[in-house]
Amino acid sequence: MFLIRRNRRLRTNEAIRSLVRETIISPNDFLVPLFVVEGKGIKEEITSMPNYYRYSLDLLKDEVKTLWSLGLKSVLLFVKVEDSLKDNKGTEALNPKGLMQRAIKTVKEVCPDMLVMTDVALDPFSVYGHDGIIENGKIINDATVEVLAEMSISHAEAGANFVAPSDMMDGRILGIREALDQSNLIDIGIMSYSAKYASSFYGPFRDALDSAPVDIQNIPKDKKTYQMDFANREEAIRETEMDIKEGADIVMVKPGLCYLDIVRDIRNSFDVPIAVYQVSGEYAMLKAAAEKGWLDHDSVMLEQVTSIKRAGADIIASYFAKDVVKLIS
Repeated sequence: MFLIRRNRRLRTNEAIRSLVRETIISPNDFLVPLFVVEGKGIKEEITSMPNYYRYSLDLLKDEVKTLWSLGLKSVLLFVKVEDSLKDNKGTEALNPKGLMQRAIKTVKEVCPDMLVMTDVALDPFSVYGHDGIIENGKIINDATVEVLAEMSISHAEAGANFVAPSDMMDGRILGIREALDQSNLIDIGIMSYSAKYASSFYGPFRDALDSAPVDIQNIPKDKKTYQMDFANREEAIRETEMDIKEGADIVMVKPGLCYLDIVRDIRNSFDVPIAVYQVSGEYAMLKAAAEKGWLDHDSVMLEQVTSIKRAGADIIASYFAKDVVKLIS
């Protein structure tokens, strides 16, 4: 028997493998999450996220310049709010001189062409660590959406290019879109966390922002009443379709690796840009395994981000972004 076709011919060496490679990673694939804190001269490592930091505004400037020099052109901003500024209604989120608003302006001052996306949710500003206003032990949807819309306007007026609602309240995309348009902010985009699951992979992120739900009687101890059940697949299609109809420009799946089937389902169903958030728990697991010598950090890191893009992602929000870009360059 003679084999006419031998697929291994296309795997013989790195030159041919590179030539026929279907999925290529580049700096243009990445959205870089950045954590911002008050103060000066602060570059504070996050204990559960080795080699990832919180930055004060002065050092944020240096980090943004570094990202741009590496070809990383988009950032997603998060702020760690002082406890004294937290309440149940996210009042500080609307402060035009708040940390988020100043962070946006800082990035734009040092790098005007950097694409700035901002987290829109109440949990960093909530005394309860939840993404919405709480009344009688329940997260109130519609009142929360009103605050999220005001927050989006505030971010846009500060210079954000996109707002990224991560709260999973129903109808918030339409509420934000209408509010932006009515404020003549029609060019501001929305990246919706459309399929955000109630995942256990978020722990290190909540450490980074001190935003975990509090353990108080009559207050929900988790976010399962508004984030998606991780057992569900079809629901992600419904959520994404709703967000697209309400005006989302980009849709997101979060977390990443355990949800690549969802990414592919959405890619097959809708012709819109898809973002995937490779979350803090995914980052921390690889860092811990590599530190133990159980996995090769760089090769696994590259395999992970490639799998996310191969599944159908156009945008990868990843704490590995700098490391990946340095590796592939």
